[in-house]
Amino acid sequence: MLLTIDIGNTNVTLGAFDGNILSFTARLATDVGKTADQYAVEIKEVLGLYGQNYENIEDCIISSVVPSVGNSIAGAVSKLCQIVPLMLGPGVKTGLNIKIDNPAQLGADLVAGAVGALEEYTMPCVIIDMGTATTLSVLDKNGSFLGGAIAAGVRLTLKALAENTAQLTSIPITAPPSAIGSNTVECMQSGLVYGTAAMLDGMLDKISDELGEISTVVATGGMSKEIISYCRHSIIYNENLLLEGLRVIYEKNLK
Repeated sequence: MLLTIDIGNTNVTLGAFDGNILSFTARLATDVGKTADQYAVEIKEVLGLYGQNYENIEDCIISSVVPSVGNSIAGAVSKLCQIVPLMLGPGVKTGLNIKIDNPAQLGADLVAGAVGALEEYTMPCVIIDMGTATTLSVLDKNGSFLGGAIAAGVRLTLKALAENTAQLTSIPITAPPSAIGSNTVECMQSGLVYGTAAMLDGMLDKISDELGEISTVVATGGMSKEIISYCRHSIIYNENLLLEGLRVIYEKNLK
């Protein structure tokens, strides 16, 4: 069984593949203060929760945008499963043609998402990943990674509002009845949900104009399912796109 791990700024997402079949997914909190031993205990417990034995993990691939946590989790997997995980980074075969100014700057999460999209969807493609940041990655008709855009994520925006304004507090991120809010909570929800959806629609229009053709659009990440239902563009939701991409990258490095 292959263990795939995507480490973001907020969550650590785990998925175990039996061949091409994703057996389960789980999430842990990203915590730079945890040691490898602590993560080993958590991973062991999560595997057991889903009826999996850590002794059945034959290999592991990790993508991380938090280097210290990536090192801790790699150490945890090594201790627990007696294997050396493959860390997604320079020197790892991905099959992705990266055309940005400095390919080494491209985040491992964006690489994994792009490879997952290349495997499953028609090109050109725009990948929306809504986590701590909201990112849009653009693949051209040949599957080359052209670049993209980065905006503050929905939860990060809400946190900034709550922390930097005296009369605004944290609220549930759900759509209000109307874009014209009738109270403070609804006004904030309108800006967060409808405002983010409108931003995505505007960016997708701009990207389509620059590409000169209509793209496949796929969304992933914790907040995307709530937001994309209010976009006017047709957007495919794929919760496990990055884990699928990690599986594909792992297989490429076996050959």
